[in-house]
Amino acid sequence: MIYEIALLPVHQEHIERFKRAFAEVAPLLGRAKGYLGHTLAQGIETPERFNLIVRWQSLEDHTPGFEASEDHRLFMMGLQEYFSEEPTVYHLEGETLGTGEV
Repeated sequence: MIYEIALLPVHQEHIERFKRAFAEVAPLLGRAKGYLGHTLAQGIETPERFNLIVRWQSLEDHTPGFEASEDHRLFMMGLQEYFSEEPTVYHLEGETLGTGEV
């Protein structure tokens, strides 16, 4: 399993609109091959910073898979006006996050 971590910086004055826009485009993720679920979390100390964590079956399902798709283009079009800067995206590999095991 692969975790896509996207750090999404949002203009402070558009936080609520961003949340509504994300809810509208989130179903596009669910249609992607290899999609296993996602979480969108808002920062506590920095509420204008969101973390999107998407679980993918494989890295290829996300990139080039979803990223090369029309659904990804529509997903980004629905959100890009709310970003205060370019999002940062990276990937982690593992079966589970947060198990507490060392």
